[in-house]
Amino acid sequence: MLVAPHVSAAAARMPASTSPAARVLRPTAQSSHTYEGGPAFVREPREELFLLAVGNLVTQQTFYESGRERDDRYLRLVGELAVEDPVWTAGLLGWLRQEGHLRTAPLMGAAAYVRARLLAGSPPSPGPSHRAVIDSVLQRPDEPGELLAYWMSAYGRNVPQPVKRGIADAVRRLYTSRSLLKYDTASKGLRFGDVLNLVHASPDPDKPWQGALFRYALDRRHHPERAVPPPSDRLLAAHRALMELPRAERRSVVTGPDGAERLAAAGMTWEALAGWLQGPLDAAVWEAVIPSMPPTALLRNLRNFDEAGVSDEVAARVAARISDADEVARSRQFPFRYLAAHRHAPSSRWAAPLERALGHSLAHVPALPGRTLIMVDRSDSMFWDTVSERSTLTRADAAAVFGVALAMRAEQADLVEFGWTSPVVPFRAGEPVLDVLSRFHRLGGTYTTKALRTRYQGHDRVLIVTDEQAAEPGRAGVPEPVPAEVPVYTWNLAGYRPAHGPTGPRRHTFGGLSDAAFRMVDLLESGRGAAWPWAADPA
Repeated sequence: MLVAPHVSAAAARMPASTSPAARVLRPTAQSSHTYEGGPAFVREPREELFLLAVGNLVTQQTFYESGRERDDRYLRLVGELAVEDPVWTAGLLGWLRQEGHLRTAPLMGAAAYVRARLLAGSPPSPGPSHRAVIDSVLQRPDEPGELLAYWMSAYGRNVPQPVKRGIADAVRRLYTSRSLLKYDTASKGLRFGDVLNLVHASPDPDKPWQGALFRYALDRRHHPERAVPPPSDRLLAAHRALMELPRAERRSVVTGPDGAERLAAAGMTWEALAGWLQGPLDAAVWEAVIPSMPPTALLRNLRNFDEAGVSDEVAARVAARISDADEVARSRQFPFRYLAAHRHAPSSRWAAPLERALGHSLAHVPALPGRTLIMVDRSDSMFWDTVSERSTLTRADAAAVFGVALAMRAEQADLVEFGWTSPVVPFRAGEPVLDVLSRFHRLGGTYTTKALRTRYQGHDRVLIVTDEQAAEPGRAGVPEPVPAEVPVYTWNLAGYRPAHGPTGPRRHTFGGLSDAAFRMVDLLESGRGAAWPWAADPA
């Protein structure tokens, strides 16, 4: 039996906080339609760019937009806001790469930012320099080469000095012996030596070993026949010694009593090992390289360990590492990565550690007081788009993980999946998240308003995880069945342009499933104005 909507005592006490988007937007009137024909609302450019950036996998075709259309919209917005609001835009790009854990979008964005400001003849802004913006998005040793290659393919071989200097700053910070072994490979379009030649990076004066390393990187690229690692560099020397072993001796060295130590001392990665051995990795070889593999590599290879027959003793050590709270925090993996690992390696020996790891990765999900309605979009479009270029997990999977985590942490929650219909998803407190995920379904069209009319029963708040492409006709937008005094939080996982409701007091839209997004509900409901995730003060 449906209960007439009312405002609970908890909701009545909530301050009328505004989200980051609401700070820069006036409540908008209906101005267009969603891709499914429902009422839509135009976003202010900063909100549009933020939601697109956190939901955009560069060049990826989505259900409603081609990869080219999304990329063009992203680069256009970056270019416009780089000129109109450079401080905000620079903050966004650095946050996307560092806390947002995205790679290609911030690299392309930083290039577009600098190019737009140079073309506009923009004077220096009070924010970071062009050089600093470039440096801020380069966090992995292969990224200086990637950004340089992107600039030359998109804008020509005349690379401006601020770009070169920003890349040079990153090179001094990122180029080490270990990074050279892992990332300076023939598969890269621009090798370390190419980057050094093009940006003329000088060694960091606080790293006396870096000059010799740079010379070695240049020789590896341009004169491999005479490339000799610096004698004082023990890692490179150990690696060279392994590389020079006759092929017939290599396996016996790896599987010998000190094989694991020798592989670690030489910086040998599991990716390079198969090519060096010129054969498959069996249990003995895996057991030698596993101790030096990072948690992300362990997650990726659980099925390979099973197929090779890795011993239970070694598997137990792998399980302990991937489920260790500190390791999970350091690896900065999104929660759905553990769901992906579980699906790829369904062996019973990985289920419990992956469940523990998933729990650790959700540490920042808020524990919400009172009654919460959590709605997870299971429409067809959510199943069409994946969460990353390499993943088979869909946005529907990511939304379900987030929804279950919120429900588990809330004081009292109703968890609902919706499409054409809106069934309740049953769960018990403390139940394994992976078990609850098996109860979700694919539910066709996006009837969000219908679901709210059916399921909203005086809750203190509503959280909707969706791509916002509601199908119902009307004028007021999706949140219309919820009283204006009750907060409605929308997590937009796709970054499409049409919004399913207006922005205003108690109506908040966030993008992505980052730690910063998890914190927003607490910030808003405690009366503290939530700034953009990278800003110390409200926008």
